[in-house]
Amino acid sequence: MEKFDENDIEYQKAKRYVEKLRGFYAHLFVYIIVNVLIVFYNYTHLKPGESYFEFKNFFTLTFWGIGLLAHAATIFLSKSGYLHNWEEKKIRELIEKEKKDL
Repeated sequence: MEKFDENDIEYQKAKRYVEKLRGFYAHLFVYIIVNVLIVFYNYTHLKPGESYFEFKNFFTLTFWGIGLLAHAATIFLSKSGYLHNWEEKKIRELIEKEKKDL
């Protein structure tokens, strides 16, 4: 396995991204497991003649899903366009400022 310089800026950025990605996948895994359990519980506790397709049965799935989508957006959209350019510019600015202060 190749060794990387842990002080390298590119390595640090890649490491932070992988940590964020791992956090997202853990969030997704928990979301799936918990919602499968909720669906199973709701389905097994239906009253005779009651339809499963009611908002109360999809409440957690819907609102937690919105949160999961927001989490995904911060991970995957941050690697593109404006946010990526802003991040690069800010890193350079901070490095230059630190060099001036020395």
